[in-house]
Formats: sequence, structure tokens, C-alpha cells
Amino acid sequence: MTDLLRRIEDIVSPTIVGMGFELVRVSMSRGGAILQIMIEPADGRPMDVEDCATLSRALSAVLDVEDPISNNYTLEVSSPGIDRPLTRPKDYARWSGHLARFETALPIEGRRRFKGTLLGLENDLIRVKMDDGTEAKLPLSAVTRAKLEITDALLAEHQRAADGAEPTH
Repeated sequence: MTDLLRRIEDIVSPTIVGMGFELVRVSMSRGGAILQIMIEPADGRPMDVEDCATLSRALSAVLDVEDPISNNYTLEVSSPGIDRPLTRPKDYARWSGHLARFETALPIEGRRRFKGTLLGLENDLIRVKMDDGTEAKLPLSAVTRAKLEITDALLAEHQRAADGAEPTH
């Protein structure tokens, strides 16, 4: 994460938390034209369009005052979606048991891409059960990208959340 993205996180986090949400990720497009702020409700309920619109207005005002980005950009406030990125340590516990993809900065056991069932996070090592039954342990600090894969189980859990039921994990 760059210093600019860290600064933006510091600027927007108090507003996001104060409005009852959690920050999932801050990212910028390669050219810097789009600033994406990904959020989710702190109470676990599903996001809706009005949540995004309300937060977009509030965050736009905060960013206009602080002005951390010198060039023109478009602010995009979004939810993580079903095939969400895994960005925080708690995500690895919350989504344990689901299929995920991982990419690492440097090769681990001769490879940089991994796909398997997320088993959780222990001592800053992401545990992944691979399709061949072996277990990979990926240092959290080495992972550059992690994201859930859409499966029937993930869709069912998302539907339960939309219906107001407790998650199965």
C-alpha cells in the first residue's frame, strides 16, 4: 500500500466507522483517475445502493476538505460483493471454509498463484487446502491479492445474510 492510500485510509476511516461501517479496501486505478473505497456494514447486514450513495456524499465532502489527491479523480464507493477481496486478518477467519484464490509477491514452494479452500489464519500464515489435498501456508505479508471464488456455498451464505439470518461461519 502506498503512502497516499494509507493517508486516504486515515482520512476516511473515522467517517466510515462513525456511520456504522467498516473499511475493506482503498485502491486507485493505475492512472489515478478512480479512487475506490470499499466498505461494508459493521453489523454484517448486506449493503444496498443507498448505503453507497450516503457514504459517497459523506466521503466526498471529507476528501474535498483534506484534498489528499492533487489531480482530478472519480470517487467510487462500493461494497465488497459476493466474490469479495480478503484484505483484513479477520476476513481469513470469517470466510474460512470457502474457496479462494491467492497471489503472492514472490514464489512460495515454486509458485505465486494458489487456489483452494481457506482454512484460516494462524500466526500470520494463511492456511489453504489445495485441490490435491495438501495444505499451503502463505505468509500474510507475501499475499498481494486474495479473493473469494463464487461457489454454491458462498451464494447460499450471501442469500442467508440478505434474508437476515446469521452466517454459517
